[in-house]
Amino acid sequence: MSEPQIEANTPAASDSAPSPAGEAIQDPAMVGALALTEVAAAKVREIRDAEDIEASYGLRVKVMGGGCAGFQYDLYFDEPADGDNIFEVQGIQLLCDQMSFMYLMGTTIDYVEGLQGAGFKFGNPNTTGSCGCGSSFSV
Repeated sequence: MSEPQIEANTPAASDSAPSPAGEAIQDPAMVGALALTEVAAAKVREIRDAEDIEASYGLRVKVMGGGCAGFQYDLYFDEPADGDNIFEVQGIQLLCDQMSFMYLMGTTIDYVEGLQGAGFKFGNPNTTGSCGCGSSFSV
């Protein structure tokens, strides 16, 4: 089964170890470390239903090298892996590897629709700049 793709347009970190696969983070210091608006959560549920994605899959939020500004966001449904930070937000399981999490702490993911199209928008307090098209960022 191929991984379905979703197009993607701070609290202090805890000293605790990354959660084992499948276990959501319960540390109060991590609350709000990665957030999803109600609108974005509804869109994720809509995509999950339309694509018939298994309930065991969470939404992986990832930072990858590339794009005009240096880094770009990636969202896709995936199974939890060892070492993932796992957050339960708005009824959606968010998965984030440790490297990506360093760049995403405090980020809020929203879904916006407008004249220029629709897509997921990242409100990342860690960025120092972004490209003109808004699909990549620098730290």
